[in-house]
Amino acid sequence: MSAKNNVAKYLLVSTVVILCSALTSCIKNDLPYPKIQQNITGLAAEGQSRDALIDSLAMEAMVYLEEAVDIENVRFSEFTISEGGEADINLLEGSYNLTSPLYVTLSRFQKYKWEIRATQNIERYFIVEGQIGESVIDPAACRVIVSMPENINLSKVRLESIKLGPAEITTMSPDLRPGEIDLSQPLRVEVTAYGRSEIWTIYAEVAEVLVATERVDAWSRVMWAYGSCPSDMKGGFQYRRKNDTQWIDVPQSLVTQTQGSFSCYIPHLEPLTDYVVRAVADNDIGNEISVTTASTELIPDGSFDQWWLKNDKIWCPWDENGVQYWDTGNTGAATLGQSNVVPSDHTPSGSGKSAELNTRFVGIATIGKLAAGSIYTGSFAKVDGTNGILDFGRPWTLRPTKLKGYYQYKTADISHSIKEEPYQSMIGQPDTCHIYVALTDWTAPYEIRTNPNNRQLFNKNASYIIGYGELIYSGTMDDYQEFEIEIDYRSTSRVPSYLQITCAASKYGDFFTGGQGAVLYVDEFSFDYDY
Repeated sequence: MSAKNNVAKYLLVSTVVILCSALTSCIKNDLPYPKIQQNITGLAAEGQSRDALIDSLAMEAMVYLEEAVDIENVRFSEFTISEGGEADINLLEGSYNLTSPLYVTLSRFQKYKWEIRATQNIERYFIVEGQIGESVIDPAACRVIVSMPENINLSKVRLESIKLGPAEITTMSPDLRPGEIDLSQPLRVEVTAYGRSEIWTIYAEVAEVLVATERVDAWSRVMWAYGSCPSDMKGGFQYRRKNDTQWIDVPQSLVTQTQGSFSCYIPHLEPLTDYVVRAVADNDIGNEISVTTASTELIPDGSFDQWWLKNDKIWCPWDENGVQYWDTGNTGAATLGQSNVVPSDHTPSGSGKSAELNTRFVGIATIGKLAAGSIYTGSFAKVDGTNGILDFGRPWTLRPTKLKGYYQYKTADISHSIKEEPYQSMIGQPDTCHIYVALTDWTAPYEIRTNPNNRQLFNKNASYIIGYGELIYSGTMDDYQEFEIEIDYRSTSRVPSYLQITCAASKYGDFFTGGQGAVLYVDEFSFDYDY
């Protein structure tokens, strides 16, 4: 080949390379990276008092520590995240100070900042003979305030018991023990735990009154009253309608007293009625507090009589032209099959309709998922692949005492589960139905996600719970049975903002674990407001 041809060939190749480079530089990668939120899927601390609460919506996690755990040196025993993600901190290595939030960044295409916090309840008390009410314990200010009657000699107060730090690992200087102490002046005590010391100050104040009505919480047909008196007196309460003159003594069987603090519940009241309550102790009478009881309300559509068929396959538990209160997982189940929650003529009264909840595998051959029949107060928001996103809860401010109704259950051996434990080990065990009621302080409907990548489920131990009760049953019943679920309130003063009632044919249906053929019927739900 001639030199001329070689030069021409070189120039041609060079031109092609330059043109390709120019074209390449003009091509932009406009394809966005997928947004896949990275979540903490498992978290446990050594010495935790209960399971951690993981909120993937807020990207927050809360761990609950026993009082003996050093909150400044917390070690984690479990830390798992979304598959394919990375964490900037390996929590399984070293210890962490959780007196303030700990931040962990999870990443996969994008970064997601998670906040981990800890809460620790350390029981503290200071009890002296003759005190009025309970001592005020202020850990943040390291102080104790105890109220005493006017006629007591503060220089010779008898200490009955004291605990200002974690059991068995706390020391005090001076070493205060039951016996005589001087509270005529503030008493300073060095309290040491975990190798760290704090100076606590104990104050005694003289109360102006011996007996005080501290607070009255009025529900619909029940009131809760709280009072204080000297610990060597027996406290009680009296009440009357506001327009009556005759006081009614609360039976002592309804009064609970701890040292100088006492409380009671007053049942069988009338809704929307004005009452007056006062604390009494021996011959002393406390101040009067006026309250008004709340109303009572029925559970909307608690009879499950209203249904309509949407798109010829999705059964909806409300009147087509009415207001929706309940919903089901039918929208999700119908993506692969038919509704598994349907109206039934099988009712405890023989008339009307009931809700029939079926657990069944939906799909074709082996492609699909187990769908556990469920009905709940709220709405089905949307389908997330083969998973569901639900909005839990309906606005509600009343405090019922019991959820009542009828149910009938037929169990089946658990035939399907996810691969995670302990669900995989449940295969072959009898399935279990679950009915629960919760009063919460949500500010909006609570989003439920069943997708393992961003799973967020209802947690009965969460701080948003005000009252909770549940029924769990595994077996087969011949006919309907009446049930009564008493609601356990964690506070008598907190007013709920949302009501959540959930019924499921398979307790672990959120984890796609249950028995093909399990059936739960529910009907005639109502609230009781009395004890």
